[in-house]
Amino acid sequence: MYGPVVDVNELRCSYGSYEAVAGISFRVDRGELFALLGTNGAGKTTTLETLEGHRAPSGGSVRVLGCDPMRDRAKLRSRVGIMLQDSGFAGDLTVRETVDLCRAMSSRDSDPRQALERLELAHRSDVRVKQLSGGERRRLDLVLATLNSPALLFLDEPTTGLDPESRATVWAFVRELLADGVSIVLTTHYLDEAENLAHRLAIMHDGRIAVEGTLADVLSAERAHIGFDLPPGPYEFELPGLVGEIDPARLAEGRVHIRTPDLEHDLRVVMQWQSAHQFPLRRFRAHHASLDQVFHDVLDRSRARSSSVSSARFDREEVR
Repeated sequence: MYGPVVDVNELRCSYGSYEAVAGISFRVDRGELFALLGTNGAGKTTTLETLEGHRAPSGGSVRVLGCDPMRDRAKLRSRVGIMLQDSGFAGDLTVRETVDLCRAMSSRDSDPRQALERLELAHRSDVRVKQLSGGERRRLDLVLATLNSPALLFLDEPTTGLDPESRATVWAFVRELLADGVSIVLTTHYLDEAENLAHRLAIMHDGRIAVEGTLADVLSAERAHIGFDLPPGPYEFELPGLVGEIDPARLAEGRVHIRTPDLEHDLRVVMQWQSAHQFPLRRFRAHHASLDQVFHDVLDRSRARSSSVSSARFDREEVR
């Protein structure tokens, strides 16, 4: 197959007069993991439901493996795997019976033993589903989602409720799928998960994509950070040649917090100041932007716009 595995162009989805998704575009290529991130209510679930063929778009276009996911749902069923947030297992069935039932309903049968072994569930085959832990049920979800050896896999919050060791097991399994050429669309609230697994990502907010690109591109667009506590005075504090910005509010509290587009340069400036004054740099930190910082910057920019719009509206009302 040529072209993108998922191609979304100006997608719009509405619930009555409310537009949950307001004209987003992105693509997912073969063997790529695309992470769709965002706040609660950002439009991620609606977007995912549309890609999976559960909801018709209000506008724009969506193609999954070259097909219309709504009209060609039967054609796509054998090529797509879906791991939902809530599986709705029959609790009285054992793990083996649950797997056998799903295999019987699948149009493409495969041997689940390797997946059960990799996800550490083989020894639980005769255990009733209702007796599994929450993390074990999530891993069983993943086994079932990959029974048909899908070309495209949707993972909706796959590691919710998993302990760190189980999360690492799931991550290793996902990497094996990617190595086999499976394309994956992931939604997650764990930003470290996106940082570890995603080739590209998008952060949604208020129904729109606020940030999109490779992880390196997204992080390089954000400023790095330098921070340290000021030693007690009196002395004149200045950092000549600094290209970054010092947060005045934090400075008033006795801590220097610098956001900089050139971490290496501004680190030299700070070290020269420290060397000249022989001050200890307590609680010193220097790091490039993290995905967590990008995520919160998206929220901060949104709040600033909302505040600006509210102020302008208030001003107009005052004039009237």
